[in-house]
Amino acid sequence: MTRKTIQTDHAPAAIGPYAQAVLSGGVLYCSGQIGLDPATGELVPGGFEAEARQVLANLTAVAEQAGLVLGDAVRLTVYVTNLADFPKLNSVFAEVLVAPYPARATVEVSALPRGAQVEIDMVAARG
Repeated sequence: MTRKTIQTDHAPAAIGPYAQAVLSGGVLYCSGQIGLDPATGELVPGGFEAEARQVLANLTAVAEQAGLVLGDAVRLTVYVTNLADFPKLNSVFAEVLVAPYPARATVEVSALPRGAQVEIDMVAARG
């Protein structure tokens, strides 16, 4: 099985020793993204919803670099620092995603890199 590292300048560079994503056997495994603006390397201002939108934009850029689209997502794992933001998360997802929706898990964590409020990783597959 072939394994290809995916990297794009249209999403933030990895902030550690890992790839933005790996494509293997037609399945894309995306590392967690936080709401960093790829141009500045800083968290986008505007709170939870702005960060969530940027995370999805970053995942879209990584998917597109691999020849996929966000709609090819089959699984999203969402990490939030406050589970009370769950309704806001659903609202942003409803703006960006269309049916059929991917499977999803949402987990509250004590902290995320760079003080982010939300991080999402993704598994996507060619349809």
